[in-house]
Amino acid sequence: MARDAIRFWRNGQPIEVSGFHPRTTLLDYLRLQERRVGTKEGCAEGDCGACTVALGRVWDGRVRYEPVNACILLLGQIDGAELVTVEDLAASGELHPVQSAMVAHHGSQCGFCTPGIVMSLFTLYHEDPQPLSRERINDALAGNLCRCTGYRPIVDAALDACASSPQDAFAQAGEATARALAELVDRQDVFIGCEARFFAAPASEASLSSLYAQHPDATLVAGCTDVGLWITKGMAELEKIIWLGRVAGLDRIEDGEDALTIGATVTHAEAFRRLGAIDPDLGELMRRFGSAQVRASGTVGGNIANGSPIGDLAPALIALGSTLELRQGESMRVLPLEDFFIAYRKQDRLPGEFVRRVAVPKLKGREAFRAYKVSKRFDEDISAVMGAFKFTLEGRRILEARIAFGGMAGIPKRASETEAALAGISLDDPSAWGDAMAAIARDYQPLDDHRASAAYRSTVARNLVLKALSETASGETRATRIIGLREALEAAE
Repeated sequence: MARDAIRFWRNGQPIEVSGFHPRTTLLDYLRLQERRVGTKEGCAEGDCGACTVALGRVWDGRVRYEPVNACILLLGQIDGAELVTVEDLAASGELHPVQSAMVAHHGSQCGFCTPGIVMSLFTLYHEDPQPLSRERINDALAGNLCRCTGYRPIVDAALDACASSPQDAFAQAGEATARALAELVDRQDVFIGCEARFFAAPASEASLSSLYAQHPDATLVAGCTDVGLWITKGMAELEKIIWLGRVAGLDRIEDGEDALTIGATVTHAEAFRRLGAIDPDLGELMRRFGSAQVRASGTVGGNIANGSPIGDLAPALIALGSTLELRQGESMRVLPLEDFFIAYRKQDRLPGEFVRRVAVPKLKGREAFRAYKVSKRFDEDISAVMGAFKFTLEGRRILEARIAFGGMAGIPKRASETEAALAGISLDDPSAWGDAMAAIARDYQPLDDHRASAAYRSTVARNLVLKALSETASGETRATRIIGLREALEAAE
């Protein structure tokens, strides 16, 4: 039996919604159905954060709140969660501590972006208590753009409100909310609509495989951080949507001795720490992956299956030698991740076949890894060039190199000519590095587009080869983030 309605928790009450169009976004539901217009529509593509709301789900026995962009999240994706909007924060006529701090520190001017900022700080307020730095708060606010207020008073408000354990009404109701959310969990499939137009959320891999085999023309959605733009910007007429967020097992992470295996629906936020443990550069790449809102919704499997030539994660995982597992019906197959990408937006994926998980090898003692993202904005921006390097060393000599770039071709692609040029060279002989840098021109013929010119991309890629070699040779990582530069200069004086 399949459920024909989604269920979620709202203001202390269970809510059921059915009969909605599969393309309905959470923002449209809030503004047009509930008439809760505090949640704003700004960019309609998940960049500005004016539409930020919080979703609460149970993790390790307690409710954890995460920020999401309501403009590109489908209504069906909130099944099983608690939904919190800016109107819900004040209690008994008193502002929420985050709201009070924003008022006290003059953190708002025109106010359009303020509800989204407040909701991002609400989720920060509910994180595990930890020493807060301005840099940590900047990370939390990277997905909230304000055009008229300096961020200093907003950060001051966060330092004031989020420095201690949460004491608001949501914290006080935490145990009751966790029990209520647990009662919403079932193993039923969700199917809303008809055979010609539906929103579906299978509860098992078997149900997903069967449904997708019947409807290979359906659009698979994991986090919806890209498909949402097809709807809001491309006006795509998606009539059949299958959301993977309820499929049992696809959200599993297996941390083995030699490899990290990540299920297709594991979010970037959940994978952050585990990937960062493989190498700090991979952790920094994940920290700069979109915004907190994007990392809370977007998934590792979705980033790969999307097949974007500028996706940040694929080049890094290719350089590490990752493999991909796919399923069609009862059949499973495994292939090297680099072989999954065939041409622009075209992957080696059969009708009715879906990404199941990716296995990421851990670094061995003789291996060195470097990854670099180059973008116009440092935070919350798509790469112009993303380069990843893994060197297998014998003393000071490179035995083997695995190099992959994003943004340099129609697919994430290995630099085979550059790899060959690096084999056998010494890290102590920079004069030999020039041939490898020049080989980039044989590996890639990048395109000109609005993010960067072909000449710029080629120059950046050559320079990243030099940066990777020089950092590996010296054992030092040269920080690129400008936050804290004034303090660093003062300390040097």
